[in-house]
Amino acid sequence: MVADSPPDFRLRLRRDSNAVIAWLRDMWKRRWFRWLGYLALSGVLGLMLIWAIFARDLPSVDQLRDYEPPLPTMVRDGEGKPVHSYARERRVQLDYSEYPQLLVRSFLAAEDKTFFSHGGIDYPGIASAIITNLSSSGRPVGASTITQQVAKNLLLTNELSYRRKVREAILAMRIEDALTKEQILELYLNEIPLGRRAFGVQAASRAYFDKDVDQLELHEMAFLAILPKAPEKYGRTRNEAEALARRNFVLGSMEDNGWITAAQRDAARAMPLGLTNSGNTAIAQVGGYYMEEVRRQLIAQFGETADDGPLSVYAGGLWVRTPYDGKMQTAATMALRKGLQRYDAGKGWSGPIATIEADDQWQSRLASSFIGIDYDSWRVAAVLSKSAGAAQIGFANGDTGTLPASAATMGYRKTGGSAFSAMRPGDLIVVKSTGGSSYALRNIPEVSGGMVIESPHSGRIYAMQGGFDVRLSPFNRATQAQRQPGSTIKPFVYAAALDNGLTPASMIVDGPFCVYQGAALGNKCFRNFGNSGGSGEHTMRWGLEQSRNLMTVRAASQVGMEPVVETIAAMGIGKHEPYLSTALGAGSTTVEKITNAYAMLANHGRELKPRVIDYAQDRRGKVIFPANWKPCDGCNKKDWDGRPMPRFAKSGKQLMDPMTAYQVVHMLEGVVQRGTAVRLRDLNVPLFGKTGTTTGPNDVWFVGGTPDVIAGMYIGFDQPRSMGGYAQGSSYAAPIFKDFALAALADRQPIPFAAPKGVRMVRIDRRSGRRVYGSWPGTDPKASIIWEAFKPESEPRRTIREEEIQPVKTPRRQDAPVEQGNGRRSDSDFLEDRGGII
Repeated sequence: MVADSPPDFRLRLRRDSNAVIAWLRDMWKRRWFRWLGYLALSGVLGLMLIWAIFARDLPSVDQLRDYEPPLPTMVRDGEGKPVHSYARERRVQLDYSEYPQLLVRSFLAAEDKTFFSHGGIDYPGIASAIITNLSSSGRPVGASTITQQVAKNLLLTNELSYRRKVREAILAMRIEDALTKEQILELYLNEIPLGRRAFGVQAASRAYFDKDVDQLELHEMAFLAILPKAPEKYGRTRNEAEALARRNFVLGSMEDNGWITAAQRDAARAMPLGLTNSGNTAIAQVGGYYMEEVRRQLIAQFGETADDGPLSVYAGGLWVRTPYDGKMQTAATMALRKGLQRYDAGKGWSGPIATIEADDQWQSRLASSFIGIDYDSWRVAAVLSKSAGAAQIGFANGDTGTLPASAATMGYRKTGGSAFSAMRPGDLIVVKSTGGSSYALRNIPEVSGGMVIESPHSGRIYAMQGGFDVRLSPFNRATQAQRQPGSTIKPFVYAAALDNGLTPASMIVDGPFCVYQGAALGNKCFRNFGNSGGSGEHTMRWGLEQSRNLMTVRAASQVGMEPVVETIAAMGIGKHEPYLSTALGAGSTTVEKITNAYAMLANHGRELKPRVIDYAQDRRGKVIFPANWKPCDGCNKKDWDGRPMPRFAKSGKQLMDPMTAYQVVHMLEGVVQRGTAVRLRDLNVPLFGKTGTTTGPNDVWFVGGTPDVIAGMYIGFDQPRSMGGYAQGSSYAAPIFKDFALAALADRQPIPFAAPKGVRMVRIDRRSGRRVYGSWPGTDPKASIIWEAFKPESEPRRTIREEEIQPVKTPRRQDAPVEQGNGRRSDSDFLEDRGGII
């Protein structure tokens, strides 16, 4: 029985198979069955064809799960406040839960009422669209759901074709299988283009209403919901009527769906559009040279666009913390501009800032030049035409105005005559409104300069100004201009001398000094500023305070130029040749470098690296720059744990003996009290600094500051040439620092410079350098007796000489005339009275 079972089983299967085949043969004889077969085969072939044509190379929807949209880089100031962004598009990413539900429903009413019930495709809508397209020869219309729009915006292109619509539908169904409805809506609300370079609803909310989404009113929500249909149409003022009609339709649809009441609908319909043109005031968008320097460094570190990597400046969504101080930046900008205008005053019009074609495309040409100015309501205008009595001018926004000849009478410095007569159509000029459509000519100084404000404790740069306005000239003279530092290099020459046996009280001859350069060149003889031949023997302090060239080169010659250039290089100023002219500032450096070197002097010779970026974070908050960044453990504790406050340890190498650095700073305090920077004395705060004037004079300098803030600046022509014999650091650069200090530092508590361990303060006669007994320094800056800083065992020794034991008598007033045999005052007394001449 068991052995017979398999043959019976096989026989039964064969019989069943034959029955099925027989049945199919019988059915195939019937027409309706054959048509069903043909339709089924056509369907299979159609699906295969669709796959081959549309779906074979579709992108994977899996990438949407971890989708990271391109986001701008946000910059924060020293207090953590957002102040700038690097963006070519407005983008802000929010979680779905951060969008108000009424705002979400306004978009559903406008774009996809059945979103939460369909599977990614609106079949009735597609049927209606097909009928419309077959009966119309115009632009094809679609019935895209929100899911389809996500597929198009994130995974496909904007190609206008049926092929793209089919691919879009296939992807929509896949997206619905891969993501929840809330995730799809989040992608949509964050990425939908809504005009004004805004991508996403939050960015559009700021662009059109200058509000965050949680501050929007109902009529504003409804307006944003109409933008996906035609953002460039509804977002323009001239199409207000169409925008109101579409907005009111959306409000009606919301009421029909029960999402708002009839009263809410009517109240919202009664509201105007209320669009703003102010942009995004939530971010100050401070610009200028500081933020341009930050951008330049970020691009060098991370790249510019998404093609350069996931952390790029314009797509990586970085958060950048900077030391930027808005108050100091404003003060530095205004002080430098005032200094440039002070020098340029009375010299006439410097000419047009640029030229364009004055044809019917002048507005687009002017706008695309990106030339602008942010100063005292000045505006950049193009000269469109000119008659005998007035010129017609135009602005980048399309406005026009009139420049009367009487408002452009300043002389043209290059050719003579009036500025009005020198103007030509196409010239870009700077004007200021005088009322109505009438304007007056203004002048951009031809001279320029740079300024840096830095912390001597950390190297953090608080402010930076690289010219009059970055939109007029993007060249940053604070970091990029290589200029001769002039006498601002002298403190480092004397620092080398102090490290090689000299003291601030060492006597140095202020007299003729020549160097034999060989048979071909003969002697090279140095002179003081103004060709002064010398005034005898003085202390090193006096030589630095009065900026005496002869004393400087004599000190450099005595210790050798190798130690001098080594000191200059160690302080980061630059690598210079060991020539005596280097001791007078014949090399080159930047404002940033020389300011940092002075900051290191105030930091007791410890290394500082100037920086405009504290740290950078990726979009998730991870610090990615600098590579060695470490958090301050315990700095953000909610409650005090009874332990000492966390303090940052000193960092950086010791580049200079701290006692040497302090001796230099102490001498530079004398420059302010009675030397070439004496005009700063009435600030009545502890200050040190040094003026500088280069050969020509081509550049004028001042570098110095307080124990907490160091500033450095120069002014000069971009193509170096003489500024005129009257130009000096004391007369043009030092006043810039004074204007800055009055605006930015007036409310700060004065703090004296602290001496490092080991320094000995000794009473000396500042003229002779001798030690003083029995008398004490007074408050008069020109008093004979002062405290001087010495290293251990280097101060003047006790003596048995009678003239050195006797107390020094108080000298007569230094501003009283000193009669000589010929009735003239000595060169030394003249320099003391006038505060120096360089």
